[in-house]
Amino acid sequence: MAQSSRFAVAVHVLTLLASVGETLTSETIAGSVNTNPVVIRRLVAQLVRAGLVISHPGSGGGVALARRAAEISLEQVRQAVEGKARVALPPCSPNPACPVGANVQAVLLAALARSERARETELAKTSVADLARAVRRAAQKNAQTNIKRNKAS
Repeated sequence: MAQSSRFAVAVHVLTLLASVGETLTSETIAGSVNTNPVVIRRLVAQLVRAGLVISHPGSGGGVALARRAAEISLEQVRQAVEGKARVALPPCSPNPACPVGANVQAVLLAALARSERARETELAKTSVADLARAVRRAAQKNAQTNIKRNKAS
């Protein structure tokens, strides 16, 4: 069962743009993500449609945030790149004569609805700016750890 990494890559792109604070080319972004620039351009097209980034085509162009990072929630990012995709039920109905088969889908759908609401709530509370700050703190901590390690060597 394949899982999509579009959300994680989109968050990476937006956090990079928020951290740098300037327009970046798809090649530069792809270098940070460690992927092909074409992948970034396709993802950027979805982010543009959602109004999260602006794209300046052509020579000297690039991608920039369309609004402040604090105004972009992770839930907005998820919806921009993943849409309203939900878990699909099997095409064949389970056996209604089986106690599990007769009830599992309804119970599963209720559990998924609860988890979806919880995920949406948590992602809506977190902005791209929050992630950019956390990345800066982690980078500073890692730099300090590396300095200590180098001194000990």
